[in-house]
Amino acid sequence: MGWQAFSPLAGCKLVTMAIDSSKIRALCFDVDGTLSDTDDLFVRRLVGWLAPFSLLFPRKDPHAFARRLVMATESPGNLLLGLSDRLGIDDDIGRFGDFIYRRGLGSSPQPFLLIAGVQHMLAQLSQHYPLSIVSARGQRNTLRFLEQFELTRYFTAIATAHTCAHTKPFADPILWAAAQMDVLPDSCLMIGDTVVDIQAGKAAGAQTVGVLCGFGQPEELAKAGADLILPHTSLLTSILLA
Repeated sequence: MGWQAFSPLAGCKLVTMAIDSSKIRALCFDVDGTLSDTDDLFVRRLVGWLAPFSLLFPRKDPHAFARRLVMATESPGNLLLGLSDRLGIDDDIGRFGDFIYRRGLGSSPQPFLLIAGVQHMLAQLSQHYPLSIVSARGQRNTLRFLEQFELTRYFTAIATAHTCAHTKPFADPILWAAAQMDVLPDSCLMIGDTVVDIQAGKAAGAQTVGVLCGFGQPEELAKAGADLILPHTSLLTSILLA
């Protein structure tokens, strides 16, 4: 059984997008912008840093500027992750990310935010599919996020920046997760908010869903080959469990 959506992409032209839910045996989730509201957390921090300069912004509102700034850096940030992998320094980047979280975001007693509806969605989906994490984040902070919200129990496999020889946009972590879940890669559904998530899914032969609750843009997700684009991660239950 397929599921279709019509999305206003490529100008005003309507594009039909579909996934074949009958072929899906397992789910692979990105973390940042898909399960964790990381971008909004960064926006809040950035607003705090920019607040003393609020008179310099239109309508004296640093929040709007901060969101645009994070959106503008989302794609280059993903490009850097792919480049670091090609240069063989992705483990160093992952360790540096862990260090930054320990020094910055990790200093807060509640360092992570959960996207609304995600916990209920995972509880429901885990009764029907094996679930995995496929994240380019370092292992320490991936596990800290999952433990903070007691999500670890839902996942059969957790792939981070340190799990495989290559991370997203390469297929390696999805191939590894599929093996851990005892399914074929082409029976997986990769869910993420950025181009590298879609590229990794396509490289592994999986179907892909782009979500817009991070800062990925519908046009770039469609161009990368997303089979379906949803406004919010939690909408997966209405599609897969319909």
